[in-house]
Amino acid sequence: MARKRERALALVVAVASCAVVAVISCSTVDRVIAPPPSIPGATFVGAETCAPCHEKMVKDFKLTAHSRVTIPGEGERVEGQGCESCHGPGSIHVDKSGPDTNGGHIVNPGKNPEGCYQCHLDKQAEFNLPYHHPVREGRMSCNDCHDPHGENIKAAKGMRGRGPSIIRSVNDVCAQCHREQARPHVFEHEALREGCIVCHKVHGSINQKLLVERDNNLCLKCHAQSAPLGAGNVRQIYIGGSNHTSGSSRLSQGPCFSAGCHTGIHGSNINAHLRY
Repeated sequence: MARKRERALALVVAVASCAVVAVISCSTVDRVIAPPPSIPGATFVGAETCAPCHEKMVKDFKLTAHSRVTIPGEGERVEGQGCESCHGPGSIHVDKSGPDTNGGHIVNPGKNPEGCYQCHLDKQAEFNLPYHHPVREGRMSCNDCHDPHGENIKAAKGMRGRGPSIIRSVNDVCAQCHREQARPHVFEHEALREGCIVCHKVHGSINQKLLVERDNNLCLKCHAQSAPLGAGNVRQIYIGGSNHTSGSSRLSQGPCFSAGCHTGIHGSNINAHLRY
């Protein structure tokens, strides 16, 4: 009976948490949560002013998740929406009527991630973890992996419609740089079908190679098989029909992918056990 009460309480807490998230999400409130970037001396001009020069971006933007972050109404309360919510007030940019080659009259999140961080605080925190993609160092930008104006924000620019699912598009984004890991293999690692993010954190991690787990637990989440107690009442772990705890005790030698066993962790052309 006590266990049933605990489960019921956990369910109530989970539902309440989801409700809170939905209530305070940027796309559902009627007030400004994160103010748009400021540019000294500039005023807001509205997205319709951007359209004559940036016609395709303005048109595509209406299909993206970012466009849902809008507040109905008029006046100062709703200024700085659409384009200017990320790029800042555009009056000086309009007066200059040209690209911001020297910087200063428009905010470009593609060159400076601070424009993205004002909303995506969790991603900023992840980029500060010990192992991260080099966005902080200026060798990458958020736009290398995301198209903020595109229909699928998880796909990089020019990759819209290439894959039938979000998983495919995420893998395609990673493959732009990690081609050796993403290419086809004779013996595949089926985890790649579920996406690189099954094993890797996207923005930053406390583990090397942006891994979700740093040891054998990463592999055991999918590959462990239950087995009876062995000698000394020690639970035996079987993987692929082979005992990995007795004899040489393979699991104690280190992570599966760096202990000299399954070195071709992304796939192999010569061995079904993912070895080179």
